[in-house]
Amino acid sequence: MRKERHHSGPQFKADRIITFINESEQEKGLLEIVEEQFKDLSRSEVKSWLKHGQIMLNGEVTTSFDKPVKPGSEIKINRSRAFIRFRHPRLKLLYEDDDIIVVEKGYGLLSVGIPNPSKKKIESAYDILREYLKKKDPRNKLFVVHRLDRDTTGVMMFAKNEEAQETLRHNWNNFVLERHYIALLEGLVKNDDGIIKSRLTENSQYKVYSTSNEEDGKLAVTRYKIIERGHGLSMVEFTLDTGRKNQIRVHASEMGHPICGDRKYGAKQSRLGRLCLHAKTLRFAHPITKKDMYFESPVPIGFYKAIR
Repeated sequence: MRKERHHSGPQFKADRIITFINESEQEKGLLEIVEEQFKDLSRSEVKSWLKHGQIMLNGEVTTSFDKPVKPGSEIKINRSRAFIRFRHPRLKLLYEDDDIIVVEKGYGLLSVGIPNPSKKKIESAYDILREYLKKKDPRNKLFVVHRLDRDTTGVMMFAKNEEAQETLRHNWNNFVLERHYIALLEGLVKNDDGIIKSRLTENSQYKVYSTSNEEDGKLAVTRYKIIERGHGLSMVEFTLDTGRKNQIRVHASEMGHPICGDRKYGAKQSRLGRLCLHAKTLRFAHPITKKDMYFESPVPIGFYKAIR
């Protein structure tokens, strides 16, 4: 059974997207299964859709007519124009639906724009994704849910409507089920695992630190586990029970083992020429469907090369 959705708006060509599932128990070629759905069309018309990027299989645009379509696979066809594809050298699209968008952020890219006295535009992940969504439909919007530091790489999420944003922001600790970060720390951490708890606050220079003042600081809980040690470094997996600004960076520094390249929090070396912190996994309940969502970004190869 196929469903058709129309997206219309001023000053742009409306999408006419048809969605259907391979409901058979057999794997079929893409051309074959599309022809079965559109018996009134010629093969050349179907091939034209493929050629012009108007067919999507399981969320990815394909131009291969013999692409295998497994049972349960989703096919989308845009009858009016090519699907808008996302491409950017420092941002990879991992998942998108009507409510959320999940990406893998590269090094040196801001999550969200910041005030810039020089008035020179500094590109952010938010700006890049917003432009992409506006190309799809000028009415599309993008909402911030959480942030990664500029020099932290890995998985992060945005919302595409206010309902999803509000649900996540007001129930963050309930909806986020797992967050794992990988970091290279200076020195050889003695214990194989542990828990760090403190109250974090921020000074006028925007540096976060632990405080004993319960009224001033917010509780931060970080769990760690050693993955590997070598060459005077420790590769550590961090798990967050809370999501405070610079939480891992502060707690690593207060362990006496700052993150490599993190001079703001006491690092003495920068073997990789970067802050060695990576958001490896993000698992959460979908804000609208409540479905269990899991995303993973591979650890940068340079981390392994530095420690071995």
